[in-house]
Amino acid sequence: MKQWKFYLSILSIYIFSLNVCGKQQTFIYKYLEVHNNDTRSANNLHLTPTNLTKYKKGAYYTGIKIFNYLPAHIKNVANETQIFKYTLKRFLNNSF
Repeated sequence: MKQWKFYLSILSIYIFSLNVCGKQQTFIYKYLEVHNNDTRSANNLHLTPTNLTKYKKGAYYTGIKIFNYLPAHIKNVANETQIFKYTLKRFLNNSF
């Protein structure tokens, strides 16, 4: 198998680490699991409403917001860890 080398910028590494670590959390729910409505944002992760600025600037909240901005083809493979990491690295390498 051919080895792929990705050279990511600092911003890309930050986005990658937030999404990989955030994906491992077990208490994150998709909108479809919370609302039971099949809408176009059903694959997005549910952000718990909060008024605390400190919480909104934290890694957990930011990671969910960044995941929700990812393209649909990356969100669809979020269940397979290795494919998700590869696809996300490839996307970030081409984007920044």
